[in-house]
Amino acid sequence: MRVLFVTSEAHPLMKTGGLADVSASLPRALQSLGHQVTLLMPAYRDALAAAGPLGVKLAATRDVDGHHVRLLQTRLPGSRNKVWLLDCPALFDRPGNPYHDASGLAWADNAERFMLLCRVGALLADDAFGLGWRPEVVHCNDWQSALVPLLLHARHPRPALIFTIHNLAYQGLFSREDFTRLGIAPHYWHPDALEFHGQLSFIKGGIVFADRVTTVSPSYAREIQSAEFGQGLDGLLRHRAPVLSGILNGIDTMAWNPSRDPTLALNYGATTLARKRQNKIALQAETGLDTDPAAPLFAFIGRLAEQKGIDLLLQALPVLLEHPAQVVMLGSGDAAYETAIAALADAHPGRFALRIGYDEALAHRIEAGADIFLMPSRFEPCGLNQMYSLRYGTVPVVRNVGGLADTVVDATARTLAEGSANGFSFSGGDAAALIGAARRALAARADAPLWTRLQLTGMRGDFSWRHSARAYEQLYRDAIAEASGVIPAA
Repeated sequence: MRVLFVTSEAHPLMKTGGLADVSASLPRALQSLGHQVTLLMPAYRDALAAAGPLGVKLAATRDVDGHHVRLLQTRLPGSRNKVWLLDCPALFDRPGNPYHDASGLAWADNAERFMLLCRVGALLADDAFGLGWRPEVVHCNDWQSALVPLLLHARHPRPALIFTIHNLAYQGLFSREDFTRLGIAPHYWHPDALEFHGQLSFIKGGIVFADRVTTVSPSYAREIQSAEFGQGLDGLLRHRAPVLSGILNGIDTMAWNPSRDPTLALNYGATTLARKRQNKIALQAETGLDTDPAAPLFAFIGRLAEQKGIDLLLQALPVLLEHPAQVVMLGSGDAAYETAIAALADAHPGRFALRIGYDEALAHRIEAGADIFLMPSRFEPCGLNQMYSLRYGTVPVVRNVGGLADTVVDATARTLAEGSANGFSFSGGDAAALIGAARRALAARADAPLWTRLQLTGMRGDFSWRHSARAYEQLYRDAIAEASGVIPAA
């Protein structure tokens, strides 16, 4: 199959979160199954810099929506996947984060910027750039590319249209004026199309007009059909339930492999688990923690935001630090959370290390050096860090939501007897529940044979893209058949 994969970021060309990891790993996995998967993403300043060593060449030019755009061709590192970078300097040649400025304010022209991405995606589907290539599937991701299905759904013939929700909390909401300015046909200003409580909703374009809608875990697909997790779109998602499914993300098991990871102080695996201790000592030295391999080391990596349960962590960590434990955190986000966590770290020198920002190599070393990984997310469409943790023998403590519920098996008498337990989970949204689960983890760690069993169960789990890529492959086939008017066999 020929697949056009439209995304706003893909690692290592541009990354702000899990979307970038998926946008790199899933196309690679599909390519390994024999499919031709080409990515389309904006040519941000940092993306062009990252692509430079890979080679970049001009593929095509065209005027689109009053902008002269160029398609620059490169490839994903370590793959045969072609990447088309949408080059429009007026809209994308900006430093840093692709969605907002240095102060955290969204770029005022984001509607225009990502409408252009959608327009170009639709034009590529029609081979309007004259590249001699037409996709059978267009796979769009999150709100930034969600209007591609709207632009293509009425065409005949057309490719199958797939839309994946990576995080429903980010919907791409803009004004009625933006709707008019973008030149979208007036009849789409309707609650059954793009209008959402008086605003233009990009994400509704994907949900309403795609042939198939997916999320990044089965549990999240169920959750977003409820008022608690549906972000005001639960009614629409229940209406689209016949074409809505959840396919669990995988992880890049080549990049996240403790036995080969070049960033680690000492490589290790399931048969050499004792070597993990050296990575803990190295991490303690690197982050300024007291060198104490016996002390339980809690870790957190991620956005410092309410979604990630940072408010719960701020309540729980002082209690957990009453134990002879240590904490390491890596992330950035809400300024108030950054300040509060920094104050907590300052109050516990040698026991609490904080790094504001993101450092990919340090993230690997934290996963290798920590004992317990905390993910108290209020919601989590899939989550990747819990899978990285499992692969590195770092036992996760998670809230039982979304992809966390689909990957972490709580250590109970039954699951321990079955041999399926690989971590600890809690329900409810209060700090007491998090503290309770973390204390259960501390108690288990004191039982060395039990702890090793939990670690090895996690490390032996299969979190590769193999199963997920096969699921997308079948989804594509079914959608192609339906788009062509052929009903797939039961």
